[in-house]
Amino acid sequence: MKILLLIISLAVCQIGLAQKSLQQVLDVYNAHSVSYISVQQLKQLTVGQKPVAILDARELDEFEVSRIPGAVYVGYKKFSKQQIANQIKDKQTPIVVYCSIGIRSEVIGERLQKMGYTNVKNLYGGIFEWKNNGYNVINKQGEITEQVHACNTHWSQWLVKGEKVYD
Repeated sequence: MKILLLIISLAVCQIGLAQKSLQQVLDVYNAHSVSYISVQQLKQLTVGQKPVAILDARELDEFEVSRIPGAVYVGYKKFSKQQIANQIKDKQTPIVVYCSIGIRSEVIGERLQKMGYTNVKNLYGGIFEWKNNGYNVINKQGEITEQVHACNTHWSQWLVKGEKVYD
Protein backbone atom coordinates (compact mmCIF):
# COMPACT_ATOMS: atom_id res chain seq x y z
CA MET A 1 0.00 0.00 0.00
CA LYS A 2 2.80 2.42 0.89
CA ILE A 3 4.51 1.71 -2.43
CA LEU A 4 1.29 2.42 -4.32
CA LEU A 5 0.87 5.74 -2.49
CA LEU A 6 4.48 6.65 -3.28
CA ILE A 7 3.98 5.87 -6.98
CA ILE A 8 0.79 7.96 -7.09
CA SER A 9 2.52 10.86 -5.30
CA LEU A 10 5.43 10.78 -7.72
CA ALA A 11 3.06 10.71 -10.69
CA VAL A 12 1.16 13.75 -9.37
CA CYS A 13 4.45 15.60 -8.85
CA GLN A 14 5.58 14.76 -12.37
CA ILE A 15 2.26 15.94 -13.81
CA GLY A 16 2.66 19.21 -11.94
CA LEU A 17 6.26 19.62 -13.08
CA ALA A 18 5.40 18.88 -16.70
CA GLN A 19 2.78 21.62 -16.96
CA LYS A 20 3.54 24.55 -19.23
CA SER A 21 0.79 26.97 -18.26
CA LEU A 22 -0.98 28.14 -15.17
CA GLN A 23 -4.30 26.99 -16.64
CA GLN A 24 -2.97 23.45 -17.11
CA VAL A 25 -1.78 23.32 -13.50
CA LEU A 26 -5.12 24.57 -12.20
CA ASP A 27 -6.89 22.01 -14.39
CA VAL A 28 -4.82 19.23 -12.80
CA TYR A 29 -5.11 20.30 -9.17
CA ASN A 30 -8.52 22.01 -9.01
CA ALA A 31 -12.03 20.67 -9.38
CA HIS A 32 -13.25 24.14 -10.46
CA SER A 33 -15.84 23.90 -7.69
CA VAL A 34 -15.38 27.58 -6.83
CA SER A 35 -15.81 30.10 -9.64
CA TYR A 36 -12.76 32.10 -10.57
CA ILE A 37 -12.47 35.85 -10.54
CA SER A 38 -9.67 37.54 -12.48
CA VAL A 39 -7.20 39.90 -10.86
CA GLN A 40 -8.60 42.67 -13.07
CA GLN A 41 -12.12 42.00 -11.80
CA LEU A 42 -10.92 42.01 -8.19
CA LYS A 43 -9.04 45.26 -8.77
CA GLN A 44 -12.29 46.83 -10.02
CA LEU A 45 -14.11 45.59 -6.92
CA THR A 46 -11.50 47.14 -4.63
CA VAL A 47 -12.03 50.58 -6.15
CA GLY A 48 -15.81 50.24 -6.29
CA GLN A 49 -18.46 51.05 -3.73
CA LYS A 50 -19.42 47.50 -2.87
CA PRO A 51 -17.59 45.91 0.06
CA VAL A 52 -15.72 42.70 -0.69
CA ALA A 53 -14.01 40.39 1.79
CA ILE A 54 -10.57 39.38 0.54
CA LEU A 55 -9.27 36.30 2.33
CA ASP A 56 -5.67 35.08 2.18
CA ALA A 57 -5.50 31.28 2.34
CA ARG A 58 -1.70 31.06 2.49
CA GLU A 59 0.31 30.30 5.60
CA LEU A 60 1.17 33.07 8.06
CA ASP A 61 4.83 33.31 7.00
CA GLU A 62 3.68 33.93 3.41
CA PHE A 63 1.07 36.49 4.50
CA GLU A 64 3.63 38.39 6.57
CA VAL A 65 5.95 38.86 3.58
CA SER A 66 3.19 40.49 1.54
CA ARG A 67 -0.49 40.43 0.81
CA ILE A 68 -3.10 42.05 -1.38
CA PRO A 69 -4.20 45.33 0.24
CA GLY A 70 -7.30 44.79 2.37
CA ALA A 71 -6.75 41.04 2.68
CA VAL A 72 -7.42 39.22 5.92
CA TYR A 73 -5.36 36.18 6.91
CA VAL A 74 -7.41 32.99 7.24
CA GLY A 75 -4.68 30.48 6.50
CA TYR A 76 -4.93 27.02 5.06
CA LYS A 77 -3.75 24.53 7.67
CA LYS A 78 -5.22 26.52 10.56
CA PHE A 79 -8.37 27.75 8.80
CA SER A 80 -11.06 28.44 11.41
CA LYS A 81 -14.74 28.29 10.57
CA GLN A 82 -15.45 30.12 13.82
CA GLN A 83 -13.13 33.00 12.86
CA ILE A 84 -14.95 33.40 9.55
CA ALA A 85 -18.40 33.18 11.15
CA ASN A 86 -17.38 35.91 13.60
CA GLN A 87 -15.92 38.17 10.89
CA ILE A 88 -18.42 37.69 8.06
CA LYS A 89 -21.97 37.50 9.37
CA ASP A 90 -23.82 38.06 6.08
CA LYS A 91 -23.69 34.83 4.04
CA GLN A 92 -24.21 36.84 0.82
CA THR A 93 -21.11 39.02 1.30
CA PRO A 94 -18.88 38.92 -1.78
CA ILE A 95 -15.79 36.92 -0.79
CA VAL A 96 -12.61 36.48 -2.82
CA VAL A 97 -10.16 33.87 -1.57
CA TYR A 98 -6.59 33.71 -2.82
CA CYS A 99 -3.32 31.87 -2.24
CA SER A 100 -0.18 31.74 -4.38
CA ILE A 101 -1.79 30.55 -7.62
CA GLY A 102 -5.30 29.35 -6.73
CA ILE A 103 -5.08 25.77 -5.46
CA ARG A 104 -5.28 26.14 -1.67
CA SER A 105 -7.81 28.94 -2.10
CA GLU A 106 -10.19 26.60 -3.91
CA VAL A 107 -10.17 24.27 -0.89
CA ILE A 108 -10.90 27.18 1.45
CA GLY A 109 -13.57 28.43 -0.96
CA GLU A 110 -15.25 25.02 -0.84
CA ARG A 111 -15.25 25.15 2.96
CA LEU A 112 -16.85 28.60 2.85
CA GLN A 113 -19.52 27.34 0.47
CA LYS A 114 -20.26 24.42 2.81
CA MET A 115 -20.67 26.99 5.59
CA GLY A 116 -23.44 28.60 3.53
CA TYR A 117 -21.60 31.53 1.94
CA THR A 118 -23.17 32.07 -1.47
CA ASN A 119 -20.87 34.59 -3.20
CA VAL A 120 -17.41 33.01 -3.00
CA LYS A 121 -14.80 33.42 -5.74
CA ASN A 122 -11.30 31.98 -6.18
CA LEU A 123 -8.71 34.49 -7.43
CA TYR A 124 -7.35 33.06 -10.67
CA GLY A 125 -3.56 32.88 -10.41
CA GLY A 126 -3.60 34.14 -6.83
CA ILE A 127 -1.20 36.73 -5.49
CA PHE A 128 1.34 35.75 -8.18
CA GLU A 129 -1.04 36.82 -10.95
CA TRP A 130 -1.97 39.94 -8.97
CA LYS A 131 1.70 40.97 -8.79
CA ASN A 132 2.39 39.88 -12.40
CA ASN A 133 -0.28 42.37 -13.50
CA GLY A 134 1.52 45.20 -11.75
CA TYR A 135 -0.84 45.57 -8.80
CA ASN A 136 0.58 46.53 -5.41
CA VAL A 137 1.14 44.18 -2.52
CA ILE A 138 1.85 45.36 1.02
CA ASN A 139 4.04 43.99 3.79
CA LYS A 140 3.06 43.47 7.42
CA GLN A 141 3.75 47.15 8.14
CA GLY A 142 1.24 48.12 5.44
CA GLU A 143 3.94 49.47 3.11
CA ILE A 144 4.08 48.70 -0.61
CA THR A 145 6.70 46.05 -1.32
CA GLU A 146 8.08 44.14 -4.26
CA GLN A 147 8.52 41.00 -2.16
CA VAL A 148 6.23 38.01 -2.58
CA HIS A 149 6.65 34.71 -0.77
CA ALA A 150 7.21 32.26 -3.62
CA CYS A 151 6.58 28.99 -1.73
CA ASN A 152 9.39 27.05 -3.43
CA THR A 153 11.29 27.02 -6.72
CA HIS A 154 8.70 24.85 -8.44
CA TRP A 155 5.67 27.06 -7.73
CA SER A 156 7.65 30.28 -8.08
CA GLN A 157 7.87 29.83 -11.86
CA TRP A 158 4.45 31.51 -12.09
CA LEU A 159 5.66 34.65 -10.31
CA VAL A 160 7.38 36.69 -13.01
CA LYS A 161 7.31 40.16 -11.41
CA GLY A 162 8.47 41.18 -7.98
CA GLU A 163 11.14 39.85 -5.66
CA LYS A 164 10.78 36.18 -4.81
CA VAL A 165 11.20 35.39 -1.13
CA TYR A 166 11.67 31.93 0.29
CA ASP A 167 11.76 31.00 3.98
